[in-house]
Amino acid sequence: MVYLCGGINGLADKDCKDWREEAKRLLKSDTLDPMRRDYRGQEAESTEQIVSGDLQDIALSSIVLVNAERPSWGTAMEIVYARILHKRVVAFTSSERISPWLDYHADAVFRSLDTACAHINRIGG
Repeated sequence: MVYLCGGINGLADKDCKDWREEAKRLLKSDTLDPMRRDYRGQEAESTEQIVSGDLQDIALSSIVLVNAERPSWGTAMEIVYARILHKRVVAFTSSERISPWLDYHADAVFRSLDTACAHINRIGG
């Protein structure tokens, strides 16, 4: 099972949904998509549901696929939580400069979603 980790808060559909749909198409394993619980615009009254749902999804996953194209508080915390639970973290970003924090916590960082998904398909999710 692969958890699809990446920014949601304050983002348009094209930034938080499109890459997840493409990942679902590319991955051979089942996925857990936090966008099935879309709380955009209701964050203040849905904090508990947002965080507890995401933490439960990470616990159920064997791999966390991270869209690291832009910084996100939630994404960063999900990465650390995944590492605490000994989950594999596979990230992708087109950026030439990778944060030392991402480099340290990720098992692998790729330059594209396609290559990250191909890696997950090779190692099994």
